Amino acid sequence: MLLHEILKIDGEEDVFLAEESLADLITIPVTSEILESGLDVEESIEIWEKMGADEDEREDGGVRLGVALKLTEPAELWLLLTDRYSGSGALEAFPRSSSSKVVRVEERKFMEGLVEWLAISLEEELFCESCPVASPPLFVPERIENLEKFLRPLLPAGGEVLEICCGSGMATQTLKKLGFSPWTEDLDSCEICQALKSTYLDPRRAMVLDARLMDRFFPPLHFEAVVGFMVGLIDDINWPLWKDILLRSSELAKDMVIYTTYTEREARIVTEALKSAGWDGEVVANPDDLGIYDQWVCVGRRQR
Repeated sequence: MLLHEILKIDGEEDVFLAEESLADLITIPVTSEILESGLDVEESIEIWEKMGADEDEREDGGVRLGVALKLTEPAELWLLLTDRYSGSGALEAFPRSSSSKVVRVEERKFMEGLVEWLAISLEEELFCESCPVASPPLFVPERIENLEKFLRPLLPAGGEVLEICCGSGMATQTLKKLGFSPWTEDLDSCEICQALKSTYLDPRRAMVLDARLMDRFFPPLHFEAVVGFMVGLIDDINWPLWKDILLRSSELAKDMVIYTTYTEREARIVTEALKSAGWDGEVVANPDDLGIYDQWVCVGRRQR
């Protein structure tokens, strides 16, 4: 895994995150308990942000992203703590040791390592007593073909793309066919798990998280485009929730957002919300023979 590469340890050594989810990386409940316990270890690895290609690994500077502690009881393993996404500064109280090994890594790679560890642990059912899902995710080739035809002239080639509410990853295959390696998000861990088991999603970019918390991991305007396929169903009761999800996710887009829906009414509601938030928006019909998926599209472009 990528964390072994970051920590520069043997691939056979066990590595665990102190927290069990991306949401917990924000609130850091276990990390806080460990720090309060005054855990004493003889061996540790400090992870610092890499500021330049030739930077000395022992040189101070940058941001401490995390620390890995070597535990021997109840089993021998590395336990990785990070407060990077909590805003708490909790690790500032953790004493630096002159004997600690120091590694430096770009923050983007560090986050990919965390996401990959959580995704693989989910796929291997580390956090589950049993898997309630027996069948593989649905895959409809006609949907992928229709989406590909629609998206190809719209999405900027080679740009970073975030797909929110990705579900089982069916529509994600369109983005992959178009040459993207998208970041993907969904709150349903079972959906993400099944998508990972079916290799529909990249474990380094598959995030189980509330879309409204994505801004804790990515800055505004980070992605060239943010997309969401078959958002909804949207009704009068759940619209405030969907509005919050879509507008907050859109803040991460530099240039464009694309949200597909089942009905024209839903697409128009989303488009009007984007316009009220300062976007240029249009509703586009995208019918196909199936008449089920992505029939209407809200295309939003950031006003200049």
